[in-house]
Amino acid sequence: MAEHLASIFGTEKDRVNCPFYFKIGACRHGDRCSRLHNRPTISPTLLLSNMYQRPDMITPGVDAQGQPIDPRKIQEHFEDFYEDIFEELGKFGEIESLNVCDNLADHMIGNVYVQFKEEDQAAAALQALQGRFYSGRPIIADFSPVTDFREATCRQFEENNCNRGGYCNFMHVKLIGRDLRRKLFGRYRGYRVSRSRSRSLSPRHRRDRDRDSYDRRDRDRDYRRHKYDKDRDERKRRHSTPRRSRSRSPVREGSEERRARIEQWNREREEKV
Repeated sequence: MAEHLASIFGTEKDRVNCPFYFKIGACRHGDRCSRLHNRPTISPTLLLSNMYQRPDMITPGVDAQGQPIDPRKIQEHFEDFYEDIFEELGKFGEIESLNVCDNLADHMIGNVYVQFKEEDQAAAALQALQGRFYSGRPIIADFSPVTDFREATCRQFEENNCNRGGYCNFMHVKLIGRDLRRKLFGRYRGYRVSRSRSRSLSPRHRRDRDRDSYDRRDRDRDYRRHKYDKDRDERKRRHSTPRRSRSRSPVREGSEERRARIEQWNREREEKV
């Protein structure tokens, strides 16, 4: 019986514990949920509830005055917020992931999930955030049961075809630019720039990734080949010794020529006498 309960814990078959709270650390029913929300006493992940206030809170793409907002301005606003939060929370330890929800439902809108490398780092950050404010609003922080964001993220949203939109019950993680990700996470040893969501890529993205990989391998192979040829030529030039200029041996004269030359020498000597 205990093994069965352990195998269904946090799943839809679990009639005692709330699967949504277990997966995403939030539930649309809140405290009125008929299932238990087991809040962890320690965790490497913190949830900062409803912290990010997007400029188009009322209607997506439109400000409070009803004027359309340039999507680039919305992204800049978000990345400024992201960098500000990252720098502040990074004071307490190494951040493995920082995810901000793009959902619109009340229990998920603006939720910020920060996962530290160590639990004691998350505990120190939680203690420091108590009683603090951000943009005039109190910070509501608590430990979160979420440790695997692959299970918390909406797969359809990653493939750009979620039909629930912003009211989906799984995370729609808002992405930052590659340059900002490299700047923030690149300080950590062994970090590789990649998407924050580690779901499987769509076929189109997979083809693009494979093509880029092939092109990179071809460039590397051509570079190595060029470098090898260049090094080989350099080694030949360095170790080769110039050939000595050899003077040709004088042509040996025949017997008749030698006798004629001797007779000429004798005549010249007799004349001098």
